[in-house]
Amino acid sequence: MAKGKPVLSEPTYFILAALLDGPLHGHGIIKRVVDLSEGRVRLAVGTLYGALDRLAANNVITVDREEIVDGRQRRYFRITDDGRHMVIEEAGRMRQAASVVTGRLEAGGAFA
Repeated sequence: MAKGKPVLSEPTYFILAALLDGPLHGHGIIKRVVDLSEGRVRLAVGTLYGALDRLAANNVITVDREEIVDGRQRRYFRITDDGRHMVIEEAGRMRQAASVVTGRLEAGGAFA
């Protein structure tokens, strides 16, 4: 197997995709991930914040701002240029991988 950049997990991919339109707080990210994945990816709060911590430690996302809402702190995250590049590169990798199968189907290959 060829060595290269690591493939993003599906939850991480959708977290980054959720942040492409702008900063979101944790609950907003969870809702956007469900919408973008058409319900396939559902993040538990602990899973989300573990992923956000790892992404922030790797400079893929950063804290945009914090505010207090109903007495609770709400932290908004935004994707960095590195994170944007990472998710776009992963989308291209997946598009190329899917084209291997769809191209064969369209050509009436072995899978048709």
